[in-house]
Amino acid sequence: MRRSTTRMLILVVVIAAVVGWIAWPTNNEINLAIPGTSLSYRRDIPIREGLDLQGGIQVLLQADVPAGQSVDDDSMKAARQVIENRVNGLGVSEPLVQIAQNNRIIVELPGVKDPETAIKTFGSTGLLEFVDAGSTPLAVGWVVNTSLGAAPAEVQPAPGTPSEPPEIRAQTFKTVVQGKDLSTASVGFDQTTNRPEVLFSFKDEGSKAFGDFTQANVNRYLAIILDKRVLSSPIIQSAILGGSGRINGQFTLEQVQNIVIQLKYGALPVPLKVVQNRTIGPTLGQDSVHKSIVAGVIGLAIVAGFMILNYRLPGVLATLALVIYAAITFALFKLIPVTLTLAGIAGFILSIGMAVDANILIFERMKEELRAGRSMAGALDTGFARAWTSIRDSNVSTLITCTILYWFGATFGASIIQGFALTLALGVLVSMFTAITVTRTFLRALQEVGAMPLHGALGLTPRPAHT
Repeated sequence: MRRSTTRMLILVVVIAAVVGWIAWPTNNEINLAIPGTSLSYRRDIPIREGLDLQGGIQVLLQADVPAGQSVDDDSMKAARQVIENRVNGLGVSEPLVQIAQNNRIIVELPGVKDPETAIKTFGSTGLLEFVDAGSTPLAVGWVVNTSLGAAPAEVQPAPGTPSEPPEIRAQTFKTVVQGKDLSTASVGFDQTTNRPEVLFSFKDEGSKAFGDFTQANVNRYLAIILDKRVLSSPIIQSAILGGSGRINGQFTLEQVQNIVIQLKYGALPVPLKVVQNRTIGPTLGQDSVHKSIVAGVIGLAIVAGFMILNYRLPGVLATLALVIYAAITFALFKLIPVTLTLAGIAGFILSIGMAVDANILIFERMKEELRAGRSMAGALDTGFARAWTSIRDSNVSTLITCTILYWFGATFGASIIQGFALTLALGVLVSMFTAITVTRTFLRALQEVGAMPLHGALGLTPRPAHT
């Protein structure tokens, strides 16, 4: 066997071993370390399941503006970015946040267990205000009007709070500084009570305004307001000139974390309301995954049987290349990573059939060359060379279709179409590699060691060429 063929065969075997290990369902982590050095590499590679497989919530938000008032595209894009940042702060795996028509935003959160808390975190306006309450103590949970705007009618005092006097709701309190003046926000713990609290610091302008106000208003109330609802109303005991402070109260750790997320990623540029909230259970997804796996195994078996019956030994090699193709594709799904949905699995199963397409074209061209009297080596090289243009054109046309589908899904918020297009495109690209490189290497190796004789190859007894 020639050196070049040996090297390619070794490369194919190494690739197959590596991707086989990565693609194995129980391997969810890469942890490599070079002995004797400090060099190491670690990465999580779990199988990422979409909303329809592992369950979660799908929320449809719409801009809540007065009738006749329009919302520009830039405001919706900014709102989408703020929501995406907040969702990422929640630690949700592979969320989807997309702009849809009619000033709407689609939010899909796989694996979320507490939908109400999640919606409050990413869907609320997130406007933080430090207001001058003067000599009026404001109870936690009360709703107030500020100089930045009146409280919407749907915002009501938190349950369990003391009754709010009508004169408080009718009064407008002056905003001293607001959330956009913050530089940082983080979770902390009170050293005395060990209760969670919000730690914050101001930018230069906010720090000066806050310091000047507290210096001139010692022994007066400074209320901290989030979305027009009072978080706390402490008395200013001394001037706060350091540009930092804390918000404490009867907060749970989860409440503090959600407040920090809202403060870190800013307020929404437009108010949003929940139009639709749909919770998806994982039971249906698990059943669908099981059926998809069964369908994939059956499809692979049928394709393998067809190839072996029609092309004998080359069919066996093509089936082996198809298994390597499946391992490479699934490994890429874990490495990129690709979030698998039911539509994505369908695209992957479809690409298995398309992966065999290239092998059929190659084998049929080889048959023609053998009928023309060529040797097995000549038929192998010429068959691959002449089949390449057909393989290239058919796969490029499929990739163009996948691009159009992916663009359509991204533009109109159709994530199902996006998943199908992405997995199909990856499958097509990998199939070109396995058909042209892996199958060809296997055939060359067997031909050069004499394990694939001319007579009987591809189930064909060649005839001498006609002159």
